[in-house]
Amino acid sequence: MKFTERFIEDKELVERALGNLFRGCPPHADLYDAMNYSLLAGGKRIRPVLTLECCRLCGGTDTAALSLACAVEMIHTYSLIHDDLPCMDNDELRRGKPTCHMAYGEATAVLAGDGLLTAAFETALGAGAYLPAERVAAALAVLAEAAGPAGMVGGQALDMAGEGRALTLADVEELQKLKTGALISAAAELGVIAGGGGETERAAVRTYAQKLGLAFQIRDDMLDVEGDQDSLGKPIGSDVSSEKTTFVTLKGLEECARLVERLTDEAIDALSGFEEPWFLEELARVLVGRTN
Repeated sequence: MKFTERFIEDKELVERALGNLFRGCPPHADLYDAMNYSLLAGGKRIRPVLTLECCRLCGGTDTAALSLACAVEMIHTYSLIHDDLPCMDNDELRRGKPTCHMAYGEATAVLAGDGLLTAAFETALGAGAYLPAERVAAALAVLAEAAGPAGMVGGQALDMAGEGRALTLADVEELQKLKTGALISAAAELGVIAGGGGETERAAVRTYAQKLGLAFQIRDDMLDVEGDQDSLGKPIGSDVSSEKTTFVTLKGLEECARLVERLTDEAIDALSGFEEPWFLEELARVLVGRTN
């Protein structure tokens, strides 16, 4: 099977599972509508695909990993809802549509994010129907750390604190390691846990995902400068208007392009201990050249 076919297959599996999560839920004003509005708005689904593929890499099944894959995407979506709020980045477009707070109001958007975060852990517990309790516990520990103040939330705090300030390269690397990299790394590690891999395999995919996450963020910074709003589905130039220090402001576009290539090579090298890592290798290469 070719990479594109496999990616589409994985993505469709995730989309179906996400679409069934809140079907038949009570109205609760617009809460579930707002949650689904953002959760089902599309996107690359890179994180849940990583979970599925890393599980397969270790001999596991889609069924074993799907609940964890959905949980990762729910947490990612909650972070986007909150990131777009007026008190954060104050963005009006996300994936080509009005952001959640523009469509449903700020209060409902906050609650939609809260709902997705907490429901993510309920969803992750569903893996217990297919996995031993110790694997589920290990997965939840990884997910909680990556999503919380030691991970994504901590990175968002650093991001907000850095607005209007000149940050060093080390500052920006730490910020993005937490804000973007932590959940990508967790997604890969969850797959290994679901597939029954050991610490060696977990360490390898962590390295892969951390390199991939950093390359992904640098490419995102580049697209904020040279991208197209219609392709991206969100405004470009928002980093400049928010006076944020990014990899581009520190390194320039040409050096960033070289850095993305190097990080991609290092990510691929981290997979050398696996028998058939072709999908993850190709994923890293595809993300280097993305335009959205």
